Amino acid sequence: MPSRVLEPGATPHGAFISLCIPNLVGNEQAYVDECLKTSWLSAAGPFVERFEREFAKELGVGYAVATTSGTAALHIALALAGVQPGDEVLLPSLTFIAPANAVRYLGAWPTFLDVEPNYWQLDPGELRAFLRDDCTESGGEVYNRHTGRRVVAVLPVDILGHPCDLRAIKEIAEQHGLAMVEDATESLGALYSGQPLGHCSRLTCFSFNGNKVMTTGGGGMLVTNDPLLARRALYLTTQAKDDPLEFVHREVGYNYRLSSLQAAVGCAQLEQLAAFVAAKRQIAARYAKALEELPGIEPMREAQWATASYWMYTIRVDPDRFGCDSRSLLRALAASNIQTRPLWQPLHASRAHRESFARPCPVATRLNHMALSLPCSTGLTQEEQDRVIAAVRHERAAHRPHGEAVQQATVGPNMHAPSP
Repeated sequence: MPSRVLEPGATPHGAFISLCIPNLVGNEQAYVDECLKTSWLSAAGPFVERFEREFAKELGVGYAVATTSGTAALHIALALAGVQPGDEVLLPSLTFIAPANAVRYLGAWPTFLDVEPNYWQLDPGELRAFLRDDCTESGGEVYNRHTGRRVVAVLPVDILGHPCDLRAIKEIAEQHGLAMVEDATESLGALYSGQPLGHCSRLTCFSFNGNKVMTTGGGGMLVTNDPLLARRALYLTTQAKDDPLEFVHREVGYNYRLSSLQAAVGCAQLEQLAAFVAAKRQIAARYAKALEELPGIEPMREAQWATASYWMYTIRVDPDRFGCDSRSLLRALAASNIQTRPLWQPLHASRAHRESFARPCPVATRLNHMALSLPCSTGLTQEEQDRVIAAVRHERAAHRPHGEAVQQATVGPNMHAPSP
């Protein structure tokens, strides 16, 4: 199981540096071989339950239910939260499309709110303003005055490895009788007020896609401290079997159970989670030190309440000060064999969700235009990171305004980052 995939052959610009790839340097091979020897390859066998048990212990929560994807976990969590066809669920416009799709799977509607400008997470102020200005309350329920639909839940998404201000969002949700389901699919390993994600919300979902902090090649996890919700989640994700011997089903369930092979990889990856997060934070610290004084580049910030896991290290590029925009920088780095990517199209602008209600989202729109994620694999070497930093600096020098003094900076193997 190779941990790195580089394009073959040397180039004038050096070997290809991937954006974010798995790091398979632990017991993955040994556990997969053990799994193969047992012949338990699908959802049955010891590794799935072991992975769930060890994951719950790692986060300090009561229960974990493994699923085929983070999206599947979100689908089940929203169902457990009571979301019904025709309801509305509030979520940030700046996120991957999966949480909005999960809402639609239930016949419900996502409603998109803007993010705050400092940490790029769902803005509690926007949440409060929507409930105050765009909603009415009747009989203890909240209704969107524009659509007439019932608003039942808020779905904060902890994007890029940084948690939302969960306590503030939870307080607003509770004031209005809304359920809260947390999408932490990008932020495993992050802390909110010193605690792992999964403690602030009744239902929290994680992802183990190939580019996440730890991976099972695909897969997800739903965690909760409520034994009844955990039992219900397990029931729904295994085709709602009421009598597995006689194949009796009283409800429609889902084929959402993680395979034993994937769980075996997950057990090995989980053993390395602390090291992976430490590596991500070290990479982020080196980027911040090298780029924070570069005109036109704003490194990621970390809120007082947060300990970020920096899943995808992302900078904001101001074209007026940097000299070119984020997409031009993307193309220039690609020419140097360095892979980067922009953030997602804001969901309020997505044709897939054009019938959903959205408040104005200027911050999400601006971030989509300006943000660029840099290589940040947990196995990224200092030499590779130095190449990325040097390439960004080179583009700044090539595009700096006429007459501006050349900035003196040293980038190399002797450059040290502050303690992560």
